[in-house]
Formats: sequence, C-alpha cells, structure tokens
Amino acid sequence: MHSRITPVVPARPAAVLFDMDGTLVDTEDLWWRAVTEIAGRLGYGLTDADLPDVLGRPVAHTAGYLHRTADPAVPEAEIARALDGAFSARVADDVRPRPGALRLLAELKAAQVPAALVTASPRRVVDLVLRTLGAGWFALTVAAEDTARTKPEPDPYLAAAARLGVPPGDCVAVEDSPLGLSSARAAGCHVVAVPSTVPIRRAPGVLVVGSLEEVDLALLATLSAAGV
Repeated sequence: MHSRITPVVPARPAAVLFDMDGTLVDTEDLWWRAVTEIAGRLGYGLTDADLPDVLGRPVAHTAGYLHRTADPAVPEAEIARALDGAFSARVADDVRPRPGALRLLAELKAAQVPAALVTASPRRVVDLVLRTLGAGWFALTVAAEDTARTKPEPDPYLAAAARLGVPPGDCVAVEDSPLGLSSARAAGCHVVAVPSTVPIRRAPGVLVVGSLEEVDLALLATLSAAGV
C-alpha cells in the first residue's frame, strides 16, 4: 500500500514590513526635487555625488548635510522645516502607488498576514501618503519620530516587530534603497529589495526583484522558509 505524500507548504511570514518612499509609493523623485529646491535657495546645486546624503535619508540628516555643505550660516532646524514643507506640498499634490503595491497589500490582508509601514519619513508625510494609499492596509506604522534612531539603524524594524509581537527573523521587509536594506538586515529581517532610484546588488539574505508585481504571498513564504 502506497503512502500518500503530503506536500510541504512554506510557512507564511509572521508579518511583512514595508518601507514607504520609493517602495510603496513614487515619492523618491518628489523628495529629490524638494531637496533640489531648498538647496537652490541656499545657492547650492545638487549632483549625483549628493545622492548618499539625500535619497533614503530622513529630513534631519539631509538638513544637516545641506547646513554643512551649502550654507553653515542657516540653522539646521530652519533647513529641516523648509525641506519638510517642500516635500509635504509635493506629496499632497502628486503621490502614486508603485505598480503591484495595492494588489500585494490586498493579498496580505485577505490572508490575514499583518502588514506594517516602516519609514524614515516624518509622521506628517506618512499621514499624507495614507490618504492616497489607505491606512486600513496596515496593522501599524512606524515614522521617523517613533524611534530614537531611524534608518539605516535597525531601530524602526525592531520597533515594528516588537509592537506586532513577532520575532524580526520571522518577518519579511520590503525595501527600495541600500540604507533601508541595511536597517532591515541589521534588525534580522529577511528582505525583498525593489530598487527605485539607486541600484541594489544581490547579497546573502536579500532577494532583488524588478517590481512589486513580481512579489506575492507565495514568494514571501518561500523566502521566509528558505532563510534567503
């Protein structure tokens, strides 16, 4: 008598932790344009050499960078307020979900897999984005103000996992930038990288895909089970 073989179904991730800017919504270009505007007011023209201190960075970091690089006479706090205002205005007028984002969020919700938003953007910008994206997709959100340190430190992802009551190693993070990737990996998460502006190289623990349209729950489960 032949025994029946039961196929092994990979365990679902305990939670999926999404970066926001450049991952779920097309805001990286909006941020670059906002920084370009404020840098121009300070008499400084951005180039590709400035990318590491602009893209994927919180407002405070880029404000400090412009303070040092463009005009040390202008206080960092003043530059930060200008950056926040310029970026928020653009987000309010022109924020769009990236291809595949809403489909993936809907699939996770239907399967009752918790999703969290983990971003280095301030709460004000998060609220603006959620008006378009929809707050109901997420069990929780972690913004720049919610942890003592933000990306590339692991604190935001550790905080999200702790608030969900799950181990970071059982979570999959979805990121678009090397800085965000570093944050998620340092927290112990598995990572799906969907590059937006800055290329991301393949590395241990990181699955690089071309678009969220390539990502579904089955892929996330396989990634989590394999320890990729």
